[in-house]
Amino acid sequence: RIYKGVNMKELNIKSVNTLYNTAELFKVFSDSTRIRILYNLLNKEKSVSEITSDLSMNQSAISHQLRLLKNSKLIKSRKDGKAVYYSLADKHVYNILLQGFEHVDE
Repeated sequence: RIYKGVNMKELNIKSVNTLYNTAELFKVFSDSTRIRILYNLLNKEKSVSEITSDLSMNQSAISHQLRLLKNSKLIKSRKDGKAVYYSLADKHVYNILLQGFEHVDE
């Protein structure tokens, strides 16, 4: 079966672990707070205090979600003195978000 140029038989999933890890990745996207944080980081890296202010949430809740997002390799951090700045991990995360937004807006 071919879906938008991808032959599913030739996709060659390497292992059941790949399928499991992909399912785990999508679980991270299932929380609206995490989506709000990722959306907030779409175009600019931000500190925890900036994210907290932008989303009108307490720092503890934001920090917890940032830890989950970082452990899932969806965001990365950069330390500058005592401040820690967060940004999307790579273009894949950016594209996944945009594809999701486009899909639900159709």
